[in-house]
Amino acid sequence: MTARRQRRIPGQVRQIAVGDDRTVQLTLTRYAASAKRRRAMKSPLLLAASAALFALAACNNAPKTPEVLDTNPDPMAAELANRAPVELPPSIKADKSMRCQPGNILLYVTFFDGDKLAIVRTEKGGTPTRLTAPAAGEPLTAEGGWKLTGTPTSAKISVPGKADYTCKG
Repeated sequence: MTARRQRRIPGQVRQIAVGDDRTVQLTLTRYAASAKRRRAMKSPLLLAASAALFALAACNNAPKTPEVLDTNPDPMAAELANRAPVELPPSIKADKSMRCQPGNILLYVTFFDGDKLAIVRTEKGGTPTRLTAPAAGEPLTAEGGWKLTGTPTSAKISVPGKADYTCKG
């Protein structure tokens, strides 16, 4: 029982010689059947989708006038409309561990956008000291003698009860 191999093309009828001068015709329906199923599935889905869209388009239940939920006027409406604008807190510009001389110590400094605020810690996780300036470019100061001038890459920091430090970030 020997069979000849031929190149398969989907949907092609092929003949196989099975010996004793008999031939069998086989149709490659594996591909054709799935193609027919896909084609048949497209039309019901398309019909169902268009019917759903048509039904949703027909529903327009929005009222013509807005509903009034509360008829009481706001007693603070005039005050709120005339108040001064609120200034948001600045975002963090840089959070640095700065190596400072003399003494080779570390100071932890958080610089904020606007150059009017910085927070200094003498220990990691230590008590924060808030240094502020009235305008950008002026030295940042805090009560007790704290003073900071410079940028996140190099700064001079005066710590009360200790020396003035020159720091690099």
